[in-house]
Amino acid sequence: MIKILKYSEVSDSEIFVRSSAVNDVSKIVSDIIDDVIKRGDEALFEYCKKFDGADLTSFEVTDDEINEAFSSVDERFIEILKKATENIREFHSKQLRSSFIINEKEGVITGQKIIPIEKVGLYVPGGKAAYPSTVLMDSVPAKIAGCREIVITTPPGKDGKVNPVILAAAKIAGVDRIFKVGGAQAIAALAYGTKSIPQVDKIVGPGNAFVAEAKKQVFGRVSIDMIAGPSEILIVADGTCNPEFVAADLLSQAEHDEMASAVLVTDSTSLAKDVSLELEKQIPCLSRKDIARASIDNNGKIIVTDNIAIAIDIANRLAPEHLELCVDNPFDYLDSVKHAGSIFMGKNCPEALGDYFAGPNHTLPTSGTARFSSPLSVDDFVKKSQYTYYTKDALAKVAQDVAYFARQEGLTAHAKSAIVRTENKTNGEKQ
Repeated sequence: MIKILKYSEVSDSEIFVRSSAVNDVSKIVSDIIDDVIKRGDEALFEYCKKFDGADLTSFEVTDDEINEAFSSVDERFIEILKKATENIREFHSKQLRSSFIINEKEGVITGQKIIPIEKVGLYVPGGKAAYPSTVLMDSVPAKIAGCREIVITTPPGKDGKVNPVILAAAKIAGVDRIFKVGGAQAIAALAYGTKSIPQVDKIVGPGNAFVAEAKKQVFGRVSIDMIAGPSEILIVADGTCNPEFVAADLLSQAEHDEMASAVLVTDSTSLAKDVSLELEKQIPCLSRKDIARASIDNNGKIIVTDNIAIAIDIANRLAPEHLELCVDNPFDYLDSVKHAGSIFMGKNCPEALGDYFAGPNHTLPTSGTARFSSPLSVDDFVKKSQYTYYTKDALAKVAQDVAYFARQEGLTAHAKSAIVRTENKTNGEKQ
């Protein structure tokens, strides 16, 4: 049963310390990565059989497989996927940045150009559930950014096939290539490349502890989006909220994973008790009731405060992945929220809207990292180059300043590279 805590009577450690997995997977992941680097596809085939039970002879999903999967998915879901894709595209299109040029000083031009990352790999989980939503959330921003090649890796089933809804979403989103590989071995393949799977420049997407650790270990070889932990939701609710709604929203994250964290902060003792009772009613009805039960019992909390302002302060200190403001006039509180991955406003905005349909991204910072990081966006799929141009006369005006600065750092070659051009009477050409 979920714990109910009165904020004024408990220590910070009872409220702000998150439960976490204790198993150290780093050595296992390191060995897998080394094996993939050394043996490539041979290692991948063995891991697919060992971990997924799939005896494969090739990894890439064919066009025939994609078309067959697409035709097998019911038409209503196809239409919903298309609507969701359009919402995601509309939202993320607003994130596009522009290159700029500055030419306000005579003889001086500086600027910045925005360049799409050429090759990106999207990891799509396929263990406890299928996540076509992840396909859309990761691939649509990459397409908007202009990435030249977008590839997916995802675990196959024991029959050697990828879940049809994953392939349908990939077709709608315009993914270029799809490979039947999961786990840490998929991350290694994307980072280093094999005969079958291309090396990419950046890897994005959620996964289990092995995937997260693998992303951590290959960072530097490639870029990554973030190292995501278990799902989190924090709901700030006043006493007028419907406890059935609040309980349902808490469970929407609890059912993800036994390590997921579902927290309610409220100024109403009666709502706290009612939500606790409602959770006990709803959990037995869930398809993933055992997972939700473990999450609520081990990581769930209801914190009772004196007022909503304190509740917002607690939210900022926890910096949750998902924050619901289930209060009247939620926009009155929006400026007070400093740390949250995605914010859901009002009593008619369940977090599930963000997971699937509304448009903002659902790949979000977890484990308090919303204090310094952001949701996945178009920015994650571009890089920036800056450039500088000076005429000879423009350089002459500042060369002594540049040289003086360089000498303060003890770098005399830097200094000479600036002043030598002003001492030489030619235009920089060899005499």
